[in-house]
Amino acid sequence: MKGKRTIYLDNAATTPVRKEVLEAMKPYWCESFGNPGSITKMGIIAKQAVKKARTDIATLLSRRPQEVVFTSGGTESNNLAIFGVVKSLEAEGVKVSDMHFITTNIEHSSITECFLELAKKGAKVDYLKVGENGIIETRDLRKTLKSNTVLVSIGYANNEIGVIQPIKEIAKEIRHARKCNQGGTSALSRGSTLVSIPLFHTDASQAGLYLNLNVNELGVDLMTLDAQKIYGPKGICLLFIKFGIKISPIIFGGGQEMGLRSGTENVPLIVGMAKALEICRQGSAFGMSKSLALANKKMIILRNYFWHKIQKEIPTAALNGDLENRLPNNLNISIPGIDSEFTVLCLDEKRIICSTKSACRRDEAGSAIVRSLGKSEDLVKSTLRFSLGEDIMQKDIDFVVNNLKIIIQKQLKQTIN
Repeated sequence: MKGKRTIYLDNAATTPVRKEVLEAMKPYWCESFGNPGSITKMGIIAKQAVKKARTDIATLLSRRPQEVVFTSGGTESNNLAIFGVVKSLEAEGVKVSDMHFITTNIEHSSITECFLELAKKGAKVDYLKVGENGIIETRDLRKTLKSNTVLVSIGYANNEIGVIQPIKEIAKEIRHARKCNQGGTSALSRGSTLVSIPLFHTDASQAGLYLNLNVNELGVDLMTLDAQKIYGPKGICLLFIKFGIKISPIIFGGGQEMGLRSGTENVPLIVGMAKALEICRQGSAFGMSKSLALANKKMIILRNYFWHKIQKEIPTAALNGDLENRLPNNLNISIPGIDSEFTVLCLDEKRIICSTKSACRRDEAGSAIVRSLGKSEDLVKSTLRFSLGEDIMQKDIDFVVNNLKIIIQKQLKQTIN
């Protein structure tokens, strides 16, 4: 096996760090390693690095630096968005039991676990069901919105099946509900925060490399972005908080990050995230530039070739989620009769890296996301997720499919015997 190239197809879990990102981070590990809260020269250098990174990211977002809050990861950003809104409303005298929330039945665990916790405290939570294609109907959202709905949290692109939700249309429905709340009598008391309800949060962690992230165009109030999904370092993420939106901190200490996320800023990682975003967006706004659209087109062609090759060689394979409204690099399939975890391990022996489901869901039997699509338990427990990276070539896909076919044939033969 030594010397053979590893074919990495698990970029939805995490991506490698670009060399340029490592170079940008390097000075802040051992040279300019000062605490950004210090008044010394080293501290000032570190503080300026954080300020520049925040400003650069805000420029890409076409927003203000004060709207960018750095956290330790997607889980913390999602928790801050949800519980931060709740705590802010509680501070205005609103009871959790009077609050209503809307999400979907295919969200990341860092979203669903928050709402399960809020439900224990008496909050009302509605889970919009997705269709077989994995996408919600905006009319279902319209019917579910209430006068006491305080937050809607719907992921931009799903981390397992890669389907893309109609974020702009969702935002329109929420703006309409907001106008109705302002024009009528809300079930909640009128506080400074409540004027803007319902708020709209989206976890865009999987969307960073491929989709339009211009928050002005999307119409979101809160947005999560994770560095480890865009060829940046692990352990650093951001939460965009639209100016005027009130949220309360969930971590307390020295009051860093505008008082919303206490703790010494992780300077190298913050610098690394800014550099990763700069590279993947070519320094332009977070819209769909021509170069990004072209890169997406090439990835889609490669992804579709992958799927057609699987259909030809493994005709029992079933696609999970819509093929069109999907991240360009995502392919999630089920192959009836196989042990998906064993298959992943067999592929790993061939230096082919993929997964069965989200790395954040370790104890579930099968994919809860695929189950939510209405698939049979056989398909739920036989899922494989392939998420392509920038270095994948057609010959790599041929190698993967050939090996996958052999591994599956052996499994099915043993099962019959």
